[in-house]
Amino acid sequence: MEVRFMTQVTCKRTKAVQSHRIMPNQTNFYKNMYGGQLLYIMDNVASVSAGRLTDFGTMTANMDNINFLAPLPEGDIAHVETYVTGAGKRSMEIFAKVIGENRTGERYLAATAFLTYVVLKDYVDDDYHLPEVVPHTDEEIYLCKGYETRKTAHADNRQATKELISQLTVELLD
Repeated sequence: MEVRFMTQVTCKRTKAVQSHRIMPNQTNFYKNMYGGQLLYIMDNVASVSAGRLTDFGTMTANMDNINFLAPLPEGDIAHVETYVTGAGKRSMEIFAKVIGENRTGERYLAATAFLTYVVLKDYVDDDYHLPEVVPHTDEEIYLCKGYETRKTAHADNRQATKELISQLTVELLD
């Protein structure tokens, strides 16, 4: 595999889209898609965006700001679109947007989330740095502008999570 070393990459270059018909085995008692099913698909599509920013191995580190905005009923289509909205040394933020489409073709915003992917240390040296992400559309510009703020909040949350983990037990309930 040829490894590309780029200094800048557009959001569009990292964009990935998958469309899924919502089938009965993906739904709950109310005939709407399970949230976990949708998160699985969002993470899968986001992995494609991560692979378009770097040729090196990546993995999901976090998924946050998850918003389920509208149900996705059985028979509707879920269009999952992801693209990179910011990158640091080895981590990248990927925005996921889910657009539902009903049988008449009407589209609606069903969900959004931000995922953090990291380049695995085994694949790169200490000098490695991900390319800068360059936005072009109004949506991309808006989302990329908030990247540093979300990154700082995420770092603060990581410290709180470490404290939480230190207080947890792994004993099974009786």
